[in-house]
Amino acid sequence: MSHYISRRNFLRKIAAGTAVVSLPIQLRASQSDDNRPNIIFILLDDMGYGDLGCYGQKKIQTLNIDKIAGQGLRFTNCYSGSTICAPSRSVLMTGQHTGHTRIRGNMCTVGGTIGYKGKRKVRRMCLTEEDQTIGHVLQKAGYRTALVGKWHLGAYNPDAGPLNRGFDEFYGWLVRTGSTGGYYPSQRYRNRELYDITANRNRQQNRYSTDLCTDEAIEFLKNNKNRRFFLYLSYNNPHSPLEISDLGPYADKDWPDHIKTYAAMVHKLDRNMGKLMQMLKELKIDDKTIVFFCSDNGPRSEPTKIQTEVADFFDCNGPLRGYKRDLYEGGIRVPMIVRWPGKVFAGKTSDVPWYFADVLPTAADLAKAELPKNIDGKSIVPVLLGKQQDIGDRFLYWEYFESGFQQAVRWKKWKAIRLKRGEPLVLFDLSKDLAEQHNVASEHPDVVAQIEEYLKTARTESLNWPLQPV
Repeated sequence: MSHYISRRNFLRKIAAGTAVVSLPIQLRASQSDDNRPNIIFILLDDMGYGDLGCYGQKKIQTLNIDKIAGQGLRFTNCYSGSTICAPSRSVLMTGQHTGHTRIRGNMCTVGGTIGYKGKRKVRRMCLTEEDQTIGHVLQKAGYRTALVGKWHLGAYNPDAGPLNRGFDEFYGWLVRTGSTGGYYPSQRYRNRELYDITANRNRQQNRYSTDLCTDEAIEFLKNNKNRRFFLYLSYNNPHSPLEISDLGPYADKDWPDHIKTYAAMVHKLDRNMGKLMQMLKELKIDDKTIVFFCSDNGPRSEPTKIQTEVADFFDCNGPLRGYKRDLYEGGIRVPMIVRWPGKVFAGKTSDVPWYFADVLPTAADLAKAELPKNIDGKSIVPVLLGKQQDIGDRFLYWEYFESGFQQAVRWKKWKAIRLKRGEPLVLFDLSKDLAEQHNVASEHPDVVAQIEEYLKTARTESLNWPLQPV
């Protein structure tokens, strides 16, 4: 039965004295809102550009993720917000690149809140009440918002969790509560409630965090299938420690244990993706839901011997140079798949460059929501819908502090990196040199000059990551 009432008939009923007590939600929204999709953003942790079959992986089975790619649009020039976790997620949440976003590193040098990473005392910065997140934007547009999994933007501040920063629901872990972390956590958050995972009591390994996240995501989908929602599903996999109790199809491989474990962790994630996508179909919201699938930065959680062996064995960064904590392509170029049946072309590949700062304006565009001020990103909806093949002549920017102050810029086919403050830029032509092996700065001084000019205004100073005098 249709509930649609035209504006003319509605006014006629009022003029005739017909009593109208309340309107269904569907009638309160404009007709133009009827095609606003549900939005699911799936974020992996430290998965490399080459870890998936659809991006060239030969040794790990990722059949379900490859199927998503076959049903959607696969990007070959998508970039994370940073080369490490926290700033990458801050860019994702705020639409501001690392020259402007609140959190510019995993640890800050000034201010923030003090806590412990293992036995080491550290400072971390959180998003503040001033920061407008993608959650806030979509809440105001009438979406039910949820985060499942990793937040990593609250530091040790109990008042800076996802429920304080634009999310209606939260299921997962926080860095300030050590018992909630890891692949077999003994506790977990359900909104503000901390509950025990009895299956993992006394260091038992019966409930894997990846499965927990998927089950919680599915529960959220079931509860919100009849309304618009935004689900930010943020998994641990395949971040260190390398840990899983079931090696699956790799148990009998003639590989070292840490190699088999990594493969099993990626395979576990892939199986969960199959489960999640099947649920969208069962709930009959598949064609009403746009799904983004990507990683927060490049592979190799730490530059240790074991992590490096894993990355090299599986060629986790594919044809790219560098790993996590590098501003080379291997540290920031990530797999990105976007699927929306009937709207986004299936089985296509796009080489349009874009990055995490574009996610907030893209979501706002899809939701017909109002954008916050002072964001750096642009909506890529026209690219997704095949109406536009690029999003303008623009610079993409990154900065990184752990190895001293470093900067990187992507502009058209060019990639520039400043490896140390005060040093000249190195320049690569990515159309000819994807592996960034040949510095062509001396051959293209005009390009270097334009990028240098951009860098003069690319960033603002940060109180928590102050630059030291050169």
